[in-house]
Amino acid sequence: MALTAKQSRFVDEYLKDLNASQAAIRAGYSAISARNISSGLMTKANIQSAISARMGKRSERTAITADRVLQELARLAFLDVRKAFTLDGALKPIHELDDDTAAAVAGMDIAEFGSGDDQTGVVKKIKLSDKKGALELLMRHLGMNTTPINSDLDSDLKRIELERRKLELERMRNGGGSTMEDVLRDLIARMPG
Repeated sequence: MALTAKQSRFVDEYLKDLNASQAAIRAGYSAISARNISSGLMTKANIQSAISARMGKRSERTAITADRVLQELARLAFLDVRKAFTLDGALKPIHELDDDTAAAVAGMDIAEFGSGDDQTGVVKKIKLSDKKGALELLMRHLGMNTTPINSDLDSDLKRIELERRKLELERMRNGGGSTMEDVLRDLIARMPG
């Protein structure tokens, strides 16, 4: 089934940032119901096919593939910073860096103090890409990331456990015993909303 003009615009907008709700708004759907509309649009087979086809064409056109992205992440994650320096510890000129090291360079700053014969010094700084971030992305890709998916839920559970322990301690100080039911009843009463 062919896409309507609005659906086609949704696909175009979705491919800009892969944010379905924002794509729906930019395509002309109601901002109030964008989340529900975008969810419905993303389940339609013809829209999924159009997105896949256009993403495939874009990958061919730009030569950006999942393999290439993973290779670039690996360059950042496994960078050996020693390759950016000479044996005596001086920073190598940019044209002398190997491809992997050059790919990991996010920026360089060079400050010269004085000029000509009056030059008193040079400070060279190199800023490297985020190695930890690259490793985390690779770990997630390989299924190695053990970070809790919902950190808000995790922090709420920790907060509730802390509250429970505080209540038990308070009751023991006051000389009264508490049952688990009492503690849970108090926690539930203290919960917002």
